[in-house]
Amino acid sequence: MALPPLFLLLLLSLSSLLLTPSHSQPLSLTYYNTSCPSFAQIVQTTVTNKQINSPTTAAATLRLFFHDCLVLGADASVLVSSTPFNTAERDADVNLSLPGDGFDVVVRVKTALELACPSVVSCADILAVCARNLVTMMGGPYYDVMLGRKDGRVSKSSLVQGNIPGTTMSVTQLIKLFAAKGFTIQEMVALTGAHTIGFSHCKEFGSNIYNYSRSSQSDPTYNPRYADGLRNACADYHKNPTLSVFNDIMTPNKFDNMYYKNLPEGLGLLSSDRALYSDPRTRPYVQTYAANQDVFFDAFKRAMEKLSVLDVKTGNEGEIRRRCDEFN
Repeated sequence: MALPPLFLLLLLSLSSLLLTPSHSQPLSLTYYNTSCPSFAQIVQTTVTNKQINSPTTAAATLRLFFHDCLVLGADASVLVSSTPFNTAERDADVNLSLPGDGFDVVVRVKTALELACPSVVSCADILAVCARNLVTMMGGPYYDVMLGRKDGRVSKSSLVQGNIPGTTMSVTQLIKLFAAKGFTIQEMVALTGAHTIGFSHCKEFGSNIYNYSRSSQSDPTYNPRYADGLRNACADYHKNPTLSVFNDIMTPNKFDNMYYKNLPEGLGLLSSDRALYSDPRTRPYVQTYAANQDVFFDAFKRAMEKLSVLDVKTGNEGEIRRRCDEFN
């Protein structure tokens, strides 16, 4: 018996829907439980070994994760190397100082996972989990990282400008940048607490400690003794551009709320750090986080969970790269 034309049309429509790949698959905490059950253990073992051998890995990976998420979302586009035909994100001026340890830990994890579960785990997921695990290793809060991101297929240095916070940006500029990504002032201040670990190169703040003005050698918002110490530490930075100083002079190897406690004392390293305390829109959050580390940790957790799903690619919106530094 011939099928009615209307029923045949409906049947064809349903079959085409079933055969069309999904544009969006939900992220989940258990995404790799079946496809790569050793995922969490491999990441943790590799990350731990790397951090023990290279103690700057935690700060390097956290910064790399920020720079990835704020340009095109959490899609590992910052990991892609340039080619003769494309200058990638990692070669934008603001990304040239990204430490190699962050890239290296992702490559190590990816290599191990490709042996255990070939073409299953995305570089974007690896970077997100590495950053979380390293924050926790440094004494910071544990937070959930949803899984199932795909790796982006676009990485262009021209897209970076204006999307990464600059060390000399005003608070108004910072608020505008983060608001464009959907983050509140409170979330922005919480995320900036990542400066509790890591370091900055002297060239990023040199103009604030040498010949600042006719009346002052350094920016008067610095603690005078701190400014003297910075000048001594950075004395040869013109000859040696790799010279750097810890962001948090008090507890540089611990993820805590000391960064906020430093700001009222004039111990903020970067102009953008000290501005958070001087501006009435951000000062209350600085004071709150300085007074209570648990409140800071809770705010940081929530903000990081939000950042880690910013503009993610899922389903056929991206790919699982075979190598993190190049598209398939």
